[in-house]
Amino acid sequence: MISAIIVAAGKGTRMGANVDKLWLEVAGRPVVAHAWQKFNDATCVDEIILVVRDGMQPHFTELAEKYQFQKPFRIVVGGAERQDSVWNGLAALSPKTEIVAIQDAARPCTTAELIADTIQAARETGAAVAAQPVTDTIKETADGKTIARTVDRSKLWSVQTPQTFRIEVIRKAIAMAREKGLQLTDDTAACELIGQPVRLVQSATPNPKVTVPADLPFIENLLRA
Repeated sequence: MISAIIVAAGKGTRMGANVDKLWLEVAGRPVVAHAWQKFNDATCVDEIILVVRDGMQPHFTELAEKYQFQKPFRIVVGGAERQDSVWNGLAALSPKTEIVAIQDAARPCTTAELIADTIQAARETGAAVAAQPVTDTIKETADGKTIARTVDRSKLWSVQTPQTFRIEVIRKAIAMAREKGLQLTDDTAACELIGQPVRLVQSATPNPKVTVPADLPFIENLLRA
C-alpha cells in the first residue's frame, strides 16, 4: 500500500503576519487544495493523511466536500515543529502501508509523474527525494554582508517534496532524530543520521513552494498552464 502525508500544520511566517499561505487563492482555489488534488488524482497513491493545526479540521473536511476528493483520507493534528507533524502523520498511516510520500501542502505544482518516480526510487533504494540541480552561482558569506567564497555548484541540488520512503526507513530515521533531541526541517536529513542512502529524483518541470508573496504569480501561471 502506498500512502501520502500532506503536511499542512505550519505557520508560514515568511508570508507575513496573519497570513495563512495555504488558504491563499491561486488559479481559482486555495494553495492546499491544489496540493491535495495532485495526490487525490495520483493513481499510485492509495490513501492520504493530512496533518493540520488543531481547530482547522472542519475547514479541511469542507475542502474535501467542495472539491469532491474521492481518495480515502484522514485528518490528524500536527505538532510543535514540522518533524513532530510528520511523526504524527506516520502514526496515522494504515498498517498496510509499505511506502509513504511526504509532501509540503504549500507545494501545489507537483506532477503525478514526479510522485510516481519518487515512489519507484524509494521502493528500490529505501528513500528518495524530488530535487533539481542548482543553476545559480552560489556564494558563501560569514557576516551576511560580504562574500567569503564561491561554492562549487556542480555538486549541489535543491531538494523539494515529495520525499518518499519505505515506511520502516523513515520511522527509524525520525525516531533517531527524536532520540538525539534534533529538530530537522527536512525528512531526508533524518536518513543521514542512520546512514540511509537517498536517491535524487530530478523534477522535469518546476515544482515551487509558496513561501513569500512574490511566489504567487509564478505559481498561478504554472497551474493555469
